[in-house]
Amino acid sequence: MARQARLEVEHACRVPRALYDSGMKAIVTVELKPSVLDPQGKAIQHSLSTLGFSGVEDVRVGKLFKITLADGGQTRESVEAQVRQMCERLLANTVIESFSCTFEK
Repeated sequence: MARQARLEVEHACRVPRALYDSGMKAIVTVELKPSVLDPQGKAIQHSLSTLGFSGVEDVRVGKLFKITLADGGQTRESVEAQVRQMCERLLANTVIESFSCTFEK
């Protein structure tokens, strides 16, 4: 399943497989920018209140991507740059969303 997801990302971004060869894991978090309304978050907040969970002031909905990159000798900086490109070109709509990336070896 992970291989299929990796191939789909490679195809969607049109980035050569060699760029993924780093033996690293990338965790990408995509969230709506603070100035963008989040109706799904508001609906969840309301539902939590209805279920008796008081004290919830705000809920914002986002996406989390865990990307496992194959081992291949690329530098960490090169891999980080490629993951940022993935975010800018596919994973996040940078007009209304912001993203952050963390990396693990």
